[in-house]
Amino acid sequence: MIYYSLNKKSTPTEFSEAVIKGIAPDRGLYFPEKIHHLPDSFFENIEHKTIPEIAFEVIAPFVAGSIPEAELKNIIEETLDFDFPIVPITDQIGTLELFQGPTLAFKDVGARFMARCLGYFNKKNNSQKVTILVATSGDTGGAVANSFLGVKGIEVLILYPKGKVSKVQEQQLTTLGQNITAFEVDGVFDDCQDMVKTAFLDQDVTNKRQLTSANSINVARWLPQMFYYFIAYRTLKRLNKPLVVSVPCGNFGNICAGIMAREIGLPIDHFVASTNINDVVPDYLKTGKYSLKKSTPTLSNAMDVGDPSNFIRILKIFNNNFDLLKENLSGYSFTDTETREALKEIHETSGYVADPHGAVGYLGLKEYLKAHPEKYGVFLETAHPVKFLDTVEETLNIKVEIPDRLKETLSKTKKSISIKDYEDLKAFLLS
Repeated sequence: MIYYSLNKKSTPTEFSEAVIKGIAPDRGLYFPEKIHHLPDSFFENIEHKTIPEIAFEVIAPFVAGSIPEAELKNIIEETLDFDFPIVPITDQIGTLELFQGPTLAFKDVGARFMARCLGYFNKKNNSQKVTILVATSGDTGGAVANSFLGVKGIEVLILYPKGKVSKVQEQQLTTLGQNITAFEVDGVFDDCQDMVKTAFLDQDVTNKRQLTSANSINVARWLPQMFYYFIAYRTLKRLNKPLVVSVPCGNFGNICAGIMAREIGLPIDHFVASTNINDVVPDYLKTGKYSLKKSTPTLSNAMDVGDPSNFIRILKIFNNNFDLLKENLSGYSFTDTETREALKEIHETSGYVADPHGAVGYLGLKEYLKAHPEKYGVFLETAHPVKFLDTVEETLNIKVEIPDRLKETLSKTKKSISIKDYEDLKAFLLS
């Protein structure tokens, strides 16, 4: 598969190079040259296929020419070694739990897949050391750190906004050591993301280091997120109802993967982009005007993004046709007060304990279903509620049990490097 830059100023390249570079030299995001379409027989028999079998058929055309089939199957088996249950909330609504992986966040899938792809490329090519430079608004950092821990030839540098990630999230990305270094940035997520983008364009840095990114801008992080949409359909096919998926959105990589899944044939009827007050896309869907905003801190911190990088990919999928986009995507935004009320409503209705991001997803889905009662809706529960312990326990007046796999992490000593601006980061990169 050939990938090209959406800025169209860089030479197209194959999957392996797109993964290693992360972002094209012209600062554009990579996008596949062709989008295959799965045959009807795939969906007719999907309930009889295993999850790794489904994932292989979905992703194989996107990596063709870069990874042998046998190696790709091994990568998929290792990536998807945990469950993806759908828990009923009401007769019309369920939640897809994406937090059963090692770091209790949906980003485990993409991060584990990418780590194994890069590990294979490094081993095959005996290439120079790769530096993964990644910005996180919360869960990306922990998932990337865990996935790449101890991988030979790879150094991971994580930038996160000071005081704007949860305690659990911070512990997950600052306590591992080895080849993982965390930078505590005096700013917001968008500042972290800008530093990463600037580093990729800085020849002083790129002449010294082979940089790549593990954000969802990287095709190896973005595309495997298609897997769990297929897994959800496999479970819900028996309902024989139009399926709506509500996705809590920040950088829009997750929902973009879902839309790509639909593009290759997955029968999802509609998508809902649910955001907190960082509402760039919902506002665009209302007004037709795309205006970036400075991000604002909220309870659902992983969605505190004022410049969602992946939205350009969504626009590409819909050929920049605004009317077509609105037919297939709805957008709603909600305040912290509404988020807390949703946490209470979900718990009182079903006994289920959601996290703030899932609560926002629930609200968006509920809003859409008001006018579409014939459809069945799923909202994505993207992180375990323990990662937002204070918010959840205070709102619901309950104690959330801490999973065993987290207890050791929480007891470790935080280690991070404080930086104020890009020059601080550059000094480290050149050291």
